[in-house]
Amino acid sequence: MMKSLWIALPMVLLCACTPTTPLLGNPQLPYPPAATPQVGDILHLRTGHYVNATEMAAAATDSRIVYVAETHDNPASHRVQFDLLRTLAQRYPGRTAIAMEMFTPAQQASLDAWVAQELDEKSFLKTWYSSWKMDIAYYREILDYCRAAGIPVLGINAEKSLIQAVARKDFAELSTEEQARLPATLDMDDPYHQALTAAIFGGHAQGTRLAGFQRVQTLWDETMAENIVRFLASPQGDDFHLLVLAGGNHVRNGFGIPRRVFRQLPLSYTLIGNEELDVSEAKKREAYMDVTLPQFPMPAFDYLVFTRYEELEKPEEVKLGIMFKEEEGRVVVTNILPNGVAALAGVLKGDILRSLDGEAIVESFDLIYALQQKKIGDKGQLTVERNGETLVLDLTYAPAPPVEGGTHKP
Repeated sequence: MMKSLWIALPMVLLCACTPTTPLLGNPQLPYPPAATPQVGDILHLRTGHYVNATEMAAAATDSRIVYVAETHDNPASHRVQFDLLRTLAQRYPGRTAIAMEMFTPAQQASLDAWVAQELDEKSFLKTWYSSWKMDIAYYREILDYCRAAGIPVLGINAEKSLIQAVARKDFAELSTEEQARLPATLDMDDPYHQALTAAIFGGHAQGTRLAGFQRVQTLWDETMAENIVRFLASPQGDDFHLLVLAGGNHVRNGFGIPRRVFRQLPLSYTLIGNEELDVSEAKKREAYMDVTLPQFPMPAFDYLVFTRYEELEKPEEVKLGIMFKEEEGRVVVTNILPNGVAALAGVLKGDILRSLDGEAIVESFDLIYALQQKKIGDKGQLTVERNGETLVLDLTYAPAPPVEGGTHKP
């Protein structure tokens, strides 16, 4: 009897005093760095030590999975991803793949054909813009490298139709067909994930709207995790190292995608994040949300790369200065910008666009892609149908005139 009391007593005392023990240090940054970070610095958050890019890449690529939390519209963020991709490919030739939030499994055949150099540029761009509206120029270097090196590109995100259904209805209210497309596990009980999504939502709406937002966030993370596991657990991916490219909130603190992958397939992983120290006032107004994130009891990442919020450098886009719609298999002009390229060439509202410089226009993307091949100063011809008559109009691709309070259309 006495022996059992001596064993139990320390446990009781330990449990009793734990709640009143003050927290030592900052769980998110246990060792504050000796110097204030500057653009270009890389901080190992768990130790407070700065490392260079080569040191980070060498350590990070020891892991089977490297998650890189990106800022979608910051080229500096994508250069970090590209450098890690090259390190992985050089270290594990023939055994490196990337998994991208930007694609879905339904697009995998197109992705495989792109990597195998069996899919043309126009078809690939159509695949890209069907699921991701961000300019492909942000990802071009990464995707071209995968194509040249034969590195598999995996689509891991959920399908739009399922996302829309989950946003409206609770999981139990989905149709049988919709439920069959859900991931096998949907963990809605992670308190950190719920706190993060509530903070991002903004706390300004209640009830089903917030609940729907949290369901969608969980669907995204669980779907991407399940597709990552499916690849790495397959004979094809059994010995592969994987670079995962996803937005910051899917990776930060590890309870989005990474923890859900580890639950199913406990492999080593590294989290790499990006923080912009130099941000223009215009970019703050354009891209920043007024969100205060909760204080979580763990570092946000293993490594944090400090960058400048950069603008994407690209040639000025050619625009016709029209609005249009797809109607019964035709592309029809619905409005025209005064003094734009189309207006100066004589295009009228109601014209049916048939071809641009010999390239047939059957759907909107045909026009968009054809314009992407042009540059300011080029000349061309637009074929339109008007009242049953075919007209060929001469174009000069000039800078678009300013539009007050609006944006230019193709």
